[in-house]
Amino acid sequence: MDYDIRDVKALQVLDSRGNPTIEVLVMTEGGGYGRAIAPAGASRGKNEAVDLRDGGKDYGGMGVRKAVSAVNNYLAPAIIGMNSYEYRAVDRKIIEVDGTRNKSKVGGNATTATSLAVIKAAADTSYLSLFEFLGGKRARTLPVPLMNVINGGVHAGNGLRIQEFMIVPYGADSFSESIRMAVEVYKELKKYLKEKYGPSATNVGDEGGFAPPLSKTSEALNALEKAITGAGYSEGDIGIALDAAATQFYDPQNRLYSIDEKKLGSGELLDFYLSLLETHHIILLEDPFAEEEPEMFGELKRKSEHALIIGDDITVTSSTLIEKYIKRDFIDGAIIKVNQIGTFSEAEDSIRLLLKEGRKAVISHRSGETEDSTIAHIAVAYETGLIKTGAPARGERTAKYNELLRIEDYLGGAAEFAGKKAILR
Repeated sequence: MDYDIRDVKALQVLDSRGNPTIEVLVMTEGGGYGRAIAPAGASRGKNEAVDLRDGGKDYGGMGVRKAVSAVNNYLAPAIIGMNSYEYRAVDRKIIEVDGTRNKSKVGGNATTATSLAVIKAAADTSYLSLFEFLGGKRARTLPVPLMNVINGGVHAGNGLRIQEFMIVPYGADSFSESIRMAVEVYKELKKYLKEKYGPSATNVGDEGGFAPPLSKTSEALNALEKAITGAGYSEGDIGIALDAAATQFYDPQNRLYSIDEKKLGSGELLDFYLSLLETHHIILLEDPFAEEEPEMFGELKRKSEHALIIGDDITVTSSTLIEKYIKRDFIDGAIIKVNQIGTFSEAEDSIRLLLKEGRKAVISHRSGETEDSTIAHIAVAYETGLIKTGAPARGERTAKYNELLRIEDYLGGAAEFAGKKAILR
């Protein structure tokens, strides 16, 4: 099999918010090809890789022609002829060509799409599914989905400050059963919101979750619990997870958080979360505090009896930052987003570090997504046990769930489901 890269081509396409993003096609001498699209986030950590945008009038300045040019004129000449099977070496070359800490020269969107296209081309050359190429024959565990069914924060236009209210169907016996359970709760939630708040309450946000006219965290949690029980399930079947994205409602000058129509100091916010954990079946809290206050993650982790404390903005898929906060015992795990760090190899390093240390690696989408389903394969390849990819609605979200259903079907009787063990510390 000839894995050498024969051709690399980039073009401008659209993401789920109607903004331009970059797609890269990589072809090998052995006839394999890989096509990947970079997503984009609305809630971003300050240490993330930087997307390269055009500025100007076209698309409100959000065009990616510069990133497309960077791939075609800089990355492509550098990696053509390299062995795609040795994708880590290819990624090192991509990093070398960019030469910046945050991928700002050629753009994190350009490096992400190129890096992912390379591994997909290598897998195709091998006549293997991507999850088998990366994980080998041992890879057979399907992840528990964390489904964002009520949107708030920068993902919606309501008064909720918590960005994501998620259902976690960990009590299922299989991945396909977990999807069925989640869809049933999603439908029940739609019915409940429409009856209580009117038809407009069922409008959806960026990630397919409903964006009802709520302003209090407790209202959203109560709605989730009503939907779970209304669909015939209990907390032993389906848990609740929150992505606070607290940096988005933090005032660093006054060191106050604006939430539930109140302004709270970090200690008061800690008490707020502990109260929520006592009264609701919350099994995971992502980014509960601003990235400027990482020590508060550790305080919450020490005082939380069961909820997993997960980093995103503070870790940005960086193995250096993840290792730092694991050593200080601030986090139970971290969100993994390839475009936060800019290449697959760097994300792979973070996944392996987390799993080696017995922590959670939560493979995640972005709010500005595409039909690209690569993250479904990554979650299975490394058997991470958890995936975040939105509500069971909108094509860019269901593309990932449908790909996982295909993988489950392909594995047949060998398929396993992470289930309850995925949410245990």
